[in-house]
Amino acid sequence: MIRRVYFIFSFLILVSCGEYQKVLNRGTIEQQYKMAVKMYEAKKYSKALRLFEKVTAAYRNKPQQERIQFMVANSNFNEKNYSIAGYYFNRFAQNYPKSSKKEEADFLSALSYYKAAPVYSKDPTDTKKALESFQAFIDKYPNSLRLDEANKYYKELQYKLETKAFEIAKGYYTTADAYPGNYRAAITAFDNLLSDYLGTTYKEEALYYRLKAAHDFALKSTNRRKDGRIKAAIKAYEKLKRNFPETKYKEESDKMLATLHKEQEQLQQFNSKS
Repeated sequence: MIRRVYFIFSFLILVSCGEYQKVLNRGTIEQQYKMAVKMYEAKKYSKALRLFEKVTAAYRNKPQQERIQFMVANSNFNEKNYSIAGYYFNRFAQNYPKSSKKEEADFLSALSYYKAAPVYSKDPTDTKKALESFQAFIDKYPNSLRLDEANKYYKELQYKLETKAFEIAKGYYTTADAYPGNYRAAITAFDNLLSDYLGTTYKEEALYYRLKAAHDFALKSTNRRKDGRIKAAIKAYEKLKRNFPETKYKEESDKMLATLHKEQEQLQQFNSKS
């Protein structure tokens, strides 16, 4: 009995596959469209896409085109072609602004770019697209049932960009011993992070490393430039303490301040003798 059921099941699969290939290769446009919808509804998205590629041009400016565009976008999403899906969902939303599926398409476009976004250390193009898309969705649909989910994804993406900015700035600092020009680059990068992401979770750490960069930069400067750089480093210390009076970096930052004051005194003595 089990063998018989297996035989019938296998036979049906073979018939189905044969029918699909026949329609794909020699079917009319109408047959290919119907088969594409059948494959889509059966969640055989790869097969559906092959057929949609054949019929899309024939249905341009026809009522079926709206449905085709959404199914193409959703098929790509389910096939994990996320960047392509994001593009097609966005196109759908633009082409059919009155569609009942517009909100869903706007959300899925943003979600597609979110899923396409790589780890923070890689190219952030899709991350930025996803962030912009979720921000647009949040602004456009303030009463959406998907709003909480959109906000969650937005915060994750924001954190990813903050992490990338922080690691770039920190990278400048950690390589500055070998490349002294990177002290200035690190200071600028930490300043950019703090101004671009006002509520960043990296704020305390960024202010601390900015102080370290300014401190080391001042100590390694020539006497002619040291005074101004010491003053800049002391301001960096004051900013850290102003924002985080009980900073976890209190001991290290206080030591740096003491060193800066000592250097300042020695510089004044040197200048008075010159």
